[in-house]
Amino acid sequence: MCRRSGRYRAGVPDASPDLVVHAPRAVLPDGQAAATVVVRDGRIEAVLPHRTDIAGVRVEELGPDLVLLPGLVDTHVHVNEPGRTHWEGFLSATRAAAGGGVTTLLDMPLNSLPPTLDVAALDVKRAAAAGQVFVDVGFWGGAVPANIVDPTAVRSLHAAGVFGLKCFLADSGVPEFPPLSRRELLRAAELVAAVDGLLIVHAEDADALAAAPPAGPDYAAFLASRPASAEVSAIEAVLDASRRTGARVHVLHLSAAAALPVLAAARADGLPVTVETCPHYLTLDAAAVPPGATEFKCCPPVRDAANADGLWQGLRDGVIDAIVSDHSPSPLDLKSGGFALAWGGVSSLQLGLPVIWTAARSRGIGLPDVVRWMATGPARISGLAGKGAIVAGAAADLVAFAPEEEFTVVAEDLAHRHPITPYAGERLHGVVRRVWLRGTPIGGHPAGRLLRRGEAA
Repeated sequence: MCRRSGRYRAGVPDASPDLVVHAPRAVLPDGQAAATVVVRDGRIEAVLPHRTDIAGVRVEELGPDLVLLPGLVDTHVHVNEPGRTHWEGFLSATRAAAGGGVTTLLDMPLNSLPPTLDVAALDVKRAAAAGQVFVDVGFWGGAVPANIVDPTAVRSLHAAGVFGLKCFLADSGVPEFPPLSRRELLRAAELVAAVDGLLIVHAEDADALAAAPPAGPDYAAFLASRPASAEVSAIEAVLDASRRTGARVHVLHLSAAAALPVLAAARADGLPVTVETCPHYLTLDAAAVPPGATEFKCCPPVRDAANADGLWQGLRDGVIDAIVSDHSPSPLDLKSGGFALAWGGVSSLQLGLPVIWTAARSRGIGLPDVVRWMATGPARISGLAGKGAIVAGAAADLVAFAPEEEFTVVAEDLAHRHPITPYAGERLHGVVRRVWLRGTPIGGHPAGRLLRRGEAA
């Protein structure tokens, strides 16, 4: 329900706030509680006891079936525009993000043409995104053998506002974004440390993959071709580079629970390492992948149910900091040819919250933990100050979420470009009912901002 009212009567400003949300249930930094959230000029002005009598220009009364969440932050999205916009684009990707309660995303530097390897390419990316984003969007830069030769390239990208640099330690899947060797990884870490930046790493070891059995057309053979040991070896190299240079490092899309002891030990030693995983690694089971269902293919791969249990324990233990989508879509024709040849990427940007909430509630995990992993954690890792929490001073990015409502996933109903997802037909809990970006409902027109590291979100 919405009602209009007059002046702000809480005592300090003379003018009415832009928005007041009365929420019988809200996820706040210290847990779930009833609250009244006051919004002015796009920011949360105050979080007050529920039903505090405040008049606002707009007042929203959430029903008891809804929980007010901070907007989710997805720091691992492949938008692919420009250059491969037939795979995905800013308009479709950000509309899907908003539909899933994601109000901020960071775009990966590869799969677009040109890749984001220098300031000129970043400018091209920002120009392509301008006027097309329904949510706030920032950008990662890339580290490849060619652009780490000259330290000014890294310094310039950092100064231009990318949120960090991404590298691969194995084939990225696209020739214009080659991987780094161990020696080049160390060089990239040195350059990132020099600017107090963040190095984010696709951690699979190229030599370990080369020694594994070749991928075949069925899922079992594909899984054998990407063993957990390749992740463990690569993560050890990343941690060694951090130890030797002092660089802050972030392990992308952890799929192998076998790496958790190594990561926990590094944390205990004080290394500046953070870790993310993805909904597909936490909820899908290699044993249940249907024959030929290449919508399940991603790199690193979905492993077995026991491995997923280990990842959930890693989240509970604080070894894994965040859950992000790694939304990596492609046209249907690129998903053909069996598991050996199909493009490796899962399309799930719009579904992350209900997928994780459905699994979390079955494990006795509450919404505050889900918010910590899907909003607060990604914002903290990437330096998105003012995002990911319902606190005074933060951006008023808010989501009204119905946690008990159920729905069946229909791929054709999703907003991303191609109707492909491994979750098609799944029955999930949790429906996003309303989304506000800086206090304004996300509607039919793109109103998101393009973000730079270090600027107020």
